[in-house]
Parts: sequence; structure tokens; C-alpha cells
Amino acid sequence: MVSSTLLAFSIAALVLAMVPGPSTALVLRQTLRSGRRLAFVTTLGNASGTLFWSVAAAFGLSTLVAASQAAYNLIKILGAFVLIGLGVHTLARVRADTRSGSADITNVSRMAPGPAEPLRTGYRVGLLTNLANPKAAGFAVSFLPQFVPAHAPVLETMLILAVVQVLISISWYALVAWGVNQARKAFSRPIVRRRLEQSSGIILIGFGVRMVIQP
Repeated sequence: MVSSTLLAFSIAALVLAMVPGPSTALVLRQTLRSGRRLAFVTTLGNASGTLFWSVAAAFGLSTLVAASQAAYNLIKILGAFVLIGLGVHTLARVRADTRSGSADITNVSRMAPGPAEPLRTGYRVGLLTNLANPKAAGFAVSFLPQFVPAHAPVLETMLILAVVQVLISISWYALVAWGVNQARKAFSRPIVRRRLEQSSGIILIGFGVRMVIQP
């Protein structure tokens, strides 16, 4: 693969990863709720979904999903259900913590992450969030082929690009989780954490609703 092509793809993949979306909101939610470790595992799940769609694009499978309106609509509904469910769950847990007094502002230790979810749950949530996004399938079909040089082996090149994209995605979201975790430690008022968790829940619901109403 021509090095200039790989560099251009890496830059494009990084820019796309940096654009706020459901994955960013999910990493924020996981970091605020359970800490950086679960957020990183969730990132691995999300990256696995990205890899699946990229490999599917290399083999032409995701083209079928992108071309089938019924399959597209089904995945879109499932994706909206996952995002809205996560958002509602986040808001419900914040409300429960508030009612139980677990976020007592007189106790600084309450700023530690909440009860940790099983790591396999975090991975599954990240994977489902990505797989249940039909635009990820269409994006893989339209994005990756643009960076395949002329006369280069298509399958091998697209698989290499898929791995590069996944590594960039993991690195970026791991950095986001680290930054959010550091910022969370800097807050001394539990009400700030509650507001951030509420915001991440509302954002997830918003992405879910947008997924349904957008064509």
C-alpha cells in the first residue's frame, strides 16, 4: 500500500472518530458511571463492531444491508432501541442515586465511580451500539473503497484499512475516557457528576430518536 494513501486514510479516520456521535456519548456515560476500565472495554466492543462492518464491506456483505431498505430499517429500529434504552437507564440510575442519598455532597468519597458493571456487559453494549447502526454499514461501503489504490488487491487492502481504522478508533476513545476520568476526579461537587451523567443520558436518547426520524 502506498504510504501517502495510508497516511491520508489515517488522518481521515482520526477526524471521523473525533466527530461526536453515539460512540462518544457512550464512552462518556461509561466513564462517568463506572470508570475508565469499563469505558475502555466498551471501546473495544465498539471497535469490534467497526471491524465487523469493515470486513463485511471488504467481502461485499454490508453492501446487501445498505441496499436493502427492510434490513436498513430493522437495524435502525434496533439501534434506536439500544441508544434510548441506555439513555433511560442512565437517567434512572442518576435519579435512584439522588433519592437514596448516595450522592451526598458532604461525602467526597461519593465521587468514586458507581457500582462497576461486568466487563462483558460493557463490551456487549459497545458492540451492539455499533452493529445496530445501519449507517456504519453504508459508511464502510462508501468510505473504505475510496482509499484503495489503483491496481492494489482490493480485499487485502481493505482489510488493512479496517485494522488501521479500528486501532485509531480504540486510541481516540481510550484518550477520551482517560480525559473524562481525569476531569471527573477534579470535580469536588457530586451534583456536577450527576448533571454530566444526566447529560450523557439525554444525548444518548437524542441520538436514538434522531436515528428513528432520519431517513
